[in-house]
Amino acid sequence: MSALKSKKTFLILSIIVPFLLYCFYYYGMMVKNAPYKFSEFQSMQFEFGYKDSLLNKYDSKTGNYQYINRKDSVVKMKMRLTNDDLLYLHRKAADLGYWDFPANETVEGSKSRAPRYIITFNYKRKTKRVVFDADYTGPEKLVDANQRLIKEIQSRLGDAEQRLKK
Repeated sequence: MSALKSKKTFLILSIIVPFLLYCFYYYGMMVKNAPYKFSEFQSMQFEFGYKDSLLNKYDSKTGNYQYINRKDSVVKMKMRLTNDDLLYLHRKAADLGYWDFPANETVEGSKSRAPRYIITFNYKRKTKRVVFDADYTGPEKLVDANQRLIKEIQSRLGDAEQRLKK
């Protein structure tokens, strides 16, 4: 029985323990060196409209929010997203794979009046900016992920506007 127990101990010490130590080291370094960490988050900008005029804009750094209302009037206001809103949007972007999106998702030479969206996340060491046209014909999963992120941002902006009006 002693020989079997010593074989198991040898197996654990020579294979499993080094493997676990390597995993902790490897993934620890990945998390530590992640380029887009919320602790380094500085601001977010969101712009949308037609290609020739992006009149709808939000900048989380300044709180400037401008949009076109139902009466085609430009509405300007100061509005801050909460830290929880920004953390939610950062995590949603990470869940949807935003950091791997191509920077240019536009349709060159298109004559359609499809909306254009520009989403920018600014961090201390990096900035991620994506330009997305609503008529972009790229991979279906990429288009869906862009549309979902846009809806989340618009939803958070709408919630913040409602909080401001109360």
